[in-house]
Amino acid sequence: MSTVKKQATYTTTNSYETLNTITPNTKNIWIVLHGIGYLSRYFIRYFETLPTDENYIIAPQAPSKYYLKDNYKRVGASWLTKEDTNIEIQNTLNYLDQIYQQEGISSKHNIIIFGYSQGVSIASRWVGLRKILCDHLVLYSGGIPNELKQKDFQYLLDQNSKITCIVGDKDEYISETNRKKEFAKINHLFQEKASQVLFDGGHEVKKEIIASILD
Repeated sequence: MSTVKKQATYTTTNSYETLNTITPNTKNIWIVLHGIGYLSRYFIRYFETLPTDENYIIAPQAPSKYYLKDNYKRVGASWLTKEDTNIEIQNTLNYLDQIYQQEGISSKHNIIIFGYSQGVSIASRWVGLRKILCDHLVLYSGGIPNELKQKDFQYLLDQNSKITCIVGDKDEYISETNRKKEFAKINHLFQEKASQVLFDGGHEVKKEIIASILD
């Protein structure tokens, strides 16, 4: 007996978190994509030390939630797995498109798209495949998917967007060999116009590094 895999299309709803409010003094709008195991309401706290009157933070929520440990208390989430990846990519991009539209994001603000860990794969896909206009793309402790090509990011270079890639020198998930390969890939994709930052630390978000992005 054999099985048949089918698909069903339906409408779904997902939450997201915001921090601060948009005012006449707002300079920067951040869209920040968390890593595996996070919830957006906790991840957004890393951005609390930014000046509140100048920064509005949007933290989308990865859709696949699960219990982190066997005690079934703490919940985390994942953006993608190797199962039905292409479908999940499209679902996630559609979700981010809706947030972008719903928040009424426009070019009058400085748009910063920030991906951490697994969020790097989402940020880079969304920017590259949807041609999202942003002033600064920050890729922190994660890898750019292999299917993305130089042409996907050419528009960012044409508009002189800033690209920053950040990784810890003691990151337990990224060996020195893999780090060198990723840096080489970044140089190729962004034609050696990306800034590459190697900080003293592991696979962790540091508030002082987030603050330095605005320098």
